Amino acid sequence: MTEADPALLLEGVRDAVLAARAGDVPADRSLAALSALRTLRDQLGAWEPELIAAARTAGASWAALAPALGVASRQAAERRYLRLQPSATGETTGEARVDAERDRRAGDRAVADWARRNAAVLRRLAAEASSAADLDEAGRKSAERLGMALGEDDVTRLLPPLAEVRVHLEPRHSVLADRVGEVGEHADRLRQQVAGRRRNRPR
Repeated sequence: MTEADPALLLEGVRDAVLAARAGDVPADRSLAALSALRTLRDQLGAWEPELIAAARTAGASWAALAPALGVASRQAAERRYLRLQPSATGETTGEARVDAERDRRAGDRAVADWARRNAAVLRRLAAEASSAADLDEAGRKSAERLGMALGEDDVTRLLPPLAEVRVHLEPRHSVLADRVGEVGEHADRLRQQVAGRRRNRPR
């Protein structure tokens, strides 16, 4: 669907407002101007999160975005963005999107803390999985990505390729696949526990 030209919408609304101030505007013109104003407002509202995301991608901090958004702090700037941003997980209100994003971040922190405490175990498991024999082509590529992640200093970088390689380990390496699967299941439980604690805490 083609977006209406905002300049034309604005011009029509402005002309209707000026006519209204002069006391010479029929009801249908005011109604048409109000409809155009709603369209313009919706269009501008859709652009705002796109521009915020573009600024963030280009390196702008939330503190730098705050005055541009007319808010007082970096926290308020980020909160505004989350309220405007469409949800990929089904939350329909701005507050629900803010809560969901905070739950996700808290869960990620909990998983990262757990992974760093268990770095040696995760690295041994990743080394075993990345060197598994008799994998098909897709499995070998997945194992290679896991092997590359083993060279990273941050052990949390192992978690996505570990989850990816699991399906390729079955059925020839079913025991190893189960051990890899337990890592993902534990990470999921940690995220759920953190989200549950956040939802149940006093407001």
